[in-house]
Amino acid sequence: SRGIKLVVADTRGLFGQLFCDFGEEMILTDSNGEQPLSAMVSMVTKDSPGVVTCLDEARHGFESGDFVSFTEVQGMHELNGTYPIEIKVLGPYTFSICDTSSFSEYIRGGIVSQVKVPKKISFKSLPASLAEPDFVITDFAKYSRPGQLHIGFQALHHFCAQHGRAPRPHNEEDATELVTLAQAVNARALPAVQQDILDEDLIRKLSYVAAGDLAPINAFIGGLAAQEVMKACSGKFMPVMQWLYFDALECLPEDKQALTEDKCLPNRYDGQVAVFGSDLQEKLGKQKYFLVGAGAIGCELLKNFAMIGLGCGEDGAVTVTDMDTIEKSNLNRQFLFRPWDVTKLKSDTAAAAVRHINPYIRVMSHQNCVGPDTEHIYDDSFFQNLDGVANALDNVDTRMYMDRHCVYYRKPLLESGTLGTKGNVQVVIPFLTESYSSSQDPPEKSIPICTLKNFPNAIEHTLQWARDEFEGLFKQPAENVNQYLTDSNFVERTLCLAGTQPLEMLEAVQRSLVLQRPHTWADCVTWAYHHWHTQYSNNIRQLLHNFPPDQLTSSGALFWSGPKRCPHPLIFDVNNPLHLDYVMAAANLFAQTYGLMGSQDRAAVAILLQSVHIPEFTPRSDVKIHVSDQELQNSSASVVESLVAKKHGFPVTPSFIDYLCWSSSVSQSKMIAGKIIPAIATTTAAIVGLVCLELYKVVQGHRQLESYKNSFMNLALPFFSFSEPLAPPRHQYCNQEWTLWDRFEVQGLQPNGEEMTLKQFLNYFKTEHKLEITMLSQGVSMLYSFFMPATKLRERLDQPVTEIVSRVSQRKLDHHVRALVLELCCNDETGEDVEVPYVRYTIR
Repeated sequence: SRGIKLVVADTRGLFGQLFCDFGEEMILTDSNGEQPLSAMVSMVTKDSPGVVTCLDEARHGFESGDFVSFTEVQGMHELNGTYPIEIKVLGPYTFSICDTSSFSEYIRGGIVSQVKVPKKISFKSLPASLAEPDFVITDFAKYSRPGQLHIGFQALHHFCAQHGRAPRPHNEEDATELVTLAQAVNARALPAVQQDILDEDLIRKLSYVAAGDLAPINAFIGGLAAQEVMKACSGKFMPVMQWLYFDALECLPEDKQALTEDKCLPNRYDGQVAVFGSDLQEKLGKQKYFLVGAGAIGCELLKNFAMIGLGCGEDGAVTVTDMDTIEKSNLNRQFLFRPWDVTKLKSDTAAAAVRHINPYIRVMSHQNCVGPDTEHIYDDSFFQNLDGVANALDNVDTRMYMDRHCVYYRKPLLESGTLGTKGNVQVVIPFLTESYSSSQDPPEKSIPICTLKNFPNAIEHTLQWARDEFEGLFKQPAENVNQYLTDSNFVERTLCLAGTQPLEMLEAVQRSLVLQRPHTWADCVTWAYHHWHTQYSNNIRQLLHNFPPDQLTSSGALFWSGPKRCPHPLIFDVNNPLHLDYVMAAANLFAQTYGLMGSQDRAAVAILLQSVHIPEFTPRSDVKIHVSDQELQNSSASVVESLVAKKHGFPVTPSFIDYLCWSSSVSQSKMIAGKIIPAIATTTAAIVGLVCLELYKVVQGHRQLESYKNSFMNLALPFFSFSEPLAPPRHQYCNQEWTLWDRFEVQGLQPNGEEMTLKQFLNYFKTEHKLEITMLSQGVSMLYSFFMPATKLRERLDQPVTEIVSRVSQRKLDHHVRALVLELCCNDETGEDVEVPYVRYTIR
């Protein structure tokens, strides 16, 4: 009645409940939080309704009910700048709009952009919604579950009101009473919510665990509830309409008889023991886990580990590694850090913080990057002592590296990630699931070089061009010059590069060292002023000389149409802040590259520019501009001119300072150009809650694939998807079935203490596995192949395998290496090529 928005969040053991009521008239400004879409128009019909066709470069991505606006339409000018028009999607490249039958004829061009139009949404009050609920489904495999839990939670509230307490953990008497109460609630319910058959087994489980209090469930429901508060305050993102129920009953023991009331007596972890019993609590305390990363997800994982008691027993341990230091921007989502922790090491600070939460946690902090360089630290003995690994990483390469190690050492891996309101969890279980590397995202769509250089048509193109420009002006030349000055073989190596690369690189070094080398700040300003004219006036005038605005293609169509937008040369105006900002930024970067003193005196630079002469530019007829990447590749030249430069030793240092965001939306530019990954605390909390629910299953040793859940969610929509992990693909050789978790185990050291020779290794596979090895490699080193020269083969056959590895790789094996990974190509007894697992060749 007072217009106050209401969020109700409740957790009961492995169950969670969320309810939202934001009033009868809430204004929703943005339902999904995605950037507005845009597309290029190729045709608009005069019809009722008019049909818009977009260029077939990419699908428009719009949905029926979206609103759009038009710009740059030629001919049908009535569309330009009009109020947002509602559309109906007809296909991936077409949609209908308003009545265009009275509009002018469409000629060409145009950009259509999605417009986010505020809309009203209405909520029912709590009493009305209790009687006739709307549910957000969190798990489509449990489609009927929300209705059952809607009855169950009401019965639970009645039980608590009558007894002044929750049902006792795993108590049959209380469970029976809760079932009776649920039956009564169901009998009184309106048809909209009344269950034809009440799931009494589900209600009993609700009773068994209702006294429980689990940090991961609290994290998940709390993360969701916090996001709903943000939605209520901002009107951004679609709220939960209106009930959300969640359960994680798969976390219970697969052996249904394992839990009894006497095993659920309280202690420090009584909320958890009430659900799982004391046996699991003891197992959690003994776990040895490796946490890779102490950022947003890493902090939340450490917090949850401390609260559930992971690694808090006598034999337990949590090792966390992160090489980063704390920055101020981390503080909005990495809650183990405080303002006074800025500049401190993340891993040390996070470890100290969780010791305050639970003094019993045995946490060790490292500052190492995981990778080949630290395999002497994270070696065989380290991984073999682990019970599992949790990734909290921000890049795919390190994820893949850790995944390979978990497969090799056969350790469970808990993998997760977030992107704004989106998040995902993947659980990897030895011999049961596929690995993280088994599936890959499609590659990011690249932008053709010719589009970037000459025909940009989107903000992403201009920003990528600016990134490339920065690298090409202030980073790559400096690195090349330093290599030229310090490496006597630089020129020789450069001449071996393909195509025009040698010429381009050596000319760039000559420009940096001789032709364009500045000596004063004035030289830097002059260079920046000339560069501005080259890029934003001369090059565009040359482009328009080659392809005039009215140029036609061989088919008679306008050249400057579709995705090719006709550019316009700029005239430098010292009073235009954007023009002067560019010269200031470029001159300072150029000066810093050469170790010269820069300046921020805009007035002085403006005066200096008056004395700089810019030669009159005349377009040349012999300049070739490539229209496509294919044309560019076909024109590769092979001429390489020698470099004439003196080695005046001076350090040239690449500079990374703020570069001007030259666009309408600075924040969007920073996101795209900086490739910034948005991160918010709500998603992080919810995702880590789901990770730790999977951790419960891993620690208990669940062996049924359906017990585990991979998950994806988008809190903005809101949308949730839970699915069983995929089983690993199965392969076969000689009637032997195998997966990525299998391998050949070969003891390199024989009982007499001598190592196996290559000949003995080949014979072992022929006799033991009926496989003829045709090729044998270790990493990138080829140790044996059937086409190897006879002399080399005779030499290697009698040598120990490790000796061959050291000789071919030209590296001695480190002392921490206990085994080698060898890859095989084999034929079976019929001579057919067969795919086989790798070999773990133990040498110590």
